[in-house]
Amino acid sequence: MAQELYSVEQVANRLGLHVRTIRNYVRDGRLKAVRIGKQYRISREDLEEFTGTPTAVVDVDSSARHIEASSIVHIDAVDRANADRLSTHIHGALNQPEAVHLKAETIYDEERAVLKVIVLGNLPATADLLRLINLLATPPAT
Repeated sequence: MAQELYSVEQVANRLGLHVRTIRNYVRDGRLKAVRIGKQYRISREDLEEFTGTPTAVVDVDSSARHIEASSIVHIDAVDRANADRLSTHIHGALNQPEAVHLKAETIYDEERAVLKVIVLGNLPATADLLRLINLLATPPAT
């Protein structure tokens, strides 16, 4: 059975203390820890001994898992008119029912003629929007 080890940051979050406080407890010997590389690791047993209470083992319910993507699309050689056209289409796509968990922001840098699109959302909706951006931004073959 593998031993559960927590980082100093995880212990600090769990106890509602500052990271520096936990490090001081470790250095003073009040909280047992093992040094791995340049970081301390605290076992669940040592944390329970330190707090005097059992540490609940968190059961992960993968059925409640939420998967999200963040993407930044960089489109160069875009004039103001095309940037506005692309932005209008992108924001219009966000009004579709399947885009309920999708957000996008467009930023145009006129000096560099670059349009950046920041996309946040679930994987299928993000993939659909990225395909649309690709279709809209790719110049027609001549």
